[in-house]
Amino acid sequence: MNEADDARSRIERLTNAQPPGEGLSGTAQTLHQLCCAAARDLPASGVAISLLGASAGSEMAAASDPVSARVEELQFTLGEGPCRDALTSRRPVLTSDLRGSGRTRWPVYASAAAELGVRAVFAVPLAVGDACLGALDVYRTHTGPLSPAALAEAVDFAAYATAILLHGQEQAGADQPPPGLDDVLSTRFEVYQAQGMLTVQLGVGLEEALLRLRAHAFAMGLSLVEVSRDVLSGTLVLQRDQP
Repeated sequence: MNEADDARSRIERLTNAQPPGEGLSGTAQTLHQLCCAAARDLPASGVAISLLGASAGSEMAAASDPVSARVEELQFTLGEGPCRDALTSRRPVLTSDLRGSGRTRWPVYASAAAELGVRAVFAVPLAVGDACLGALDVYRTHTGPLSPAALAEAVDFAAYATAILLHGQEQAGADQPPPGLDDVLSTRFEVYQAQGMLTVQLGVGLEEALLRLRAHAFAMGLSLVEVSRDVLSGTLVLQRDQP
C-alpha cells in the first residue's frame, strides 16, 4: 500500500467512526461525517463542504457544526469568499487572517465571518482533472497559517470527499443527484426561479435580480435560499426602483 492509499484508509476510518447526522442519508450523511472527522483531526474549529452551482455560485452540502454551516452559507449569499475563489481557480485559497488580507479581498464576507468568530479560512477544491465538484473549507477561530502537514491532511480530506461524491454519482446514475443530496442541489433551482420572477416583477436582468436577492438576504440576516423561498411564496415582494 502506497502513501496515498494509507492516507485514504486512515481518513475513511476516521469518517466512519463519526456518528451519522440527524435526518441525513446516503452521500450527504457520509460528507457530514467526513466534515466532523476533519474538524477533529485538523487544527480547526469547523469544516464544511460546498458543491459547485452555476450562476448562483455554490451550495453547502455538509458542515461539522452550525456555525461552520452559517459561515459557509455566507459565501453563497454574498457572492464572495475563499470557497468561491477556490472553485474558480481550481487551487487552494489559504487565508490566515480574515481581518487582514481577507478583508481586502472579500470586504463584506470577511466582516460577516469575523462576527461569527472565524479568523482564518482555508479552502481546498474538490478537483477531478480540469473539473471541480466543489470545495472543502477549513475554519479556525484564531489567525495563522496551516502547517505544511495540516495542509497536506486537508488536501487528503478533500480528495476523499471527491471520491465520495463520484461514488455517489455512480450509484445514482446519469441526470440524478447522489443519494441524500436532492435537497441540497434543489436549492439552486429555487434561486433560479426567484431570479426569473424578479426579472419580470422588477424589469431587470438575471444578474441584477441575483444582486437584489443577495442584498436583501444580507440586510435581513437571512440566507439566499430563505429569501428566494419568500419571493416564490409571495411573502416577500421586492420593490421596483423609483425612476
